[in-house]
Amino acid sequence: MAKKKQTRHKSGLKAHRQSVKHAIHNREIKRAVRLAVRAVMDAAKAKDIKNLSELTAKAASVLDKAAKVGTIHWKSAARKKSRLAEQVGRLTAAK
Repeated sequence: MAKKKQTRHKSGLKAHRQSVKHAIHNREIKRAVRLAVRAVMDAAKAKDIKNLSELTAKAASVLDKAAKVGTIHWKSAARKKSRLAEQVGRLTAAK
């Protein structure tokens, strides 16, 4: 006797739809984090001291928001903020 084909469960279909939406949302947040950090590093290399503190604060804010919604772990966000501040300090002191 042939086995009856299993059907898809409604909860499984909904979970898949949600996972797709969450993946898109997380990708957007991670892209914003990368762009904010890159803007800080570019300003530091260009010795743009006027915008540097503003851009650093914005990058820290973006990292905190990403951690708040669970896209990245809060300790990961703290580590990235710390390393970013250290790099900015070194780049501005060296030049």
